[in-house]
Amino acid sequence: MFDTVRQKYSSWVSYRRAVDELSRLSARELNDLGISRSEIKFVARRSSEG
Repeated sequence: MFDTVRQKYSSWVSYRRAVDELSRLSARELNDLGISRSEIKFVARRSSEG
């Protein structure tokens, strides 16, 4: 049970970190990565699942 809670918390922390880092990028930097600002949460969610 605690492993599940720890894993979910770890995934959430990873997700928040990715959202924060991507949100700090400029529109040009995001464009270079092929990401629009509206896709940040989706991309972060995908990266935190793996």
